[in-house]
Amino acid sequence: MPTIVHFEIAIDQPDRATKFYSQVFGWKIQKWEGPLDYWLVLTRQKGEPGIDGALMRRETASQNIINTIEVPSVDEYMTKIRDGGGDILTPKMTIPGVGYHARYRDTEGNVFGIMENDESAR
Repeated sequence: MPTIVHFEIAIDQPDRATKFYSQVFGWKIQKWEGPLDYWLVLTRQKGEPGIDGALMRRETASQNIINTIEVPSVDEYMTKIRDGGGDILTPKMTIPGVGYHARYRDTEGNVFGIMENDESAR
């Protein structure tokens, strides 16, 4: 069954946000070495329950937290989302060495992502 595996918190000032989440919750935050301004967030020790996430620059004024749901196939779920009344916000994109990701809006206006893991993605 698809489940939430990642969160993204929209931020305006990276230094302020990383300081806040590190001090308040003790989260470990590290700048990602990828093509986007993205800070990976570790919220737990290995083997503990929960999910990790990221801080990302706010893309729209109303953006808050985006949850990402792991699915077996982005292509399959893209069709299911459209058929269910959802809207495609960003098409399927490759994250090299990680897999495939896309963003959608549900019938209630909420934005979420879906992720297909595939370490061979290029």
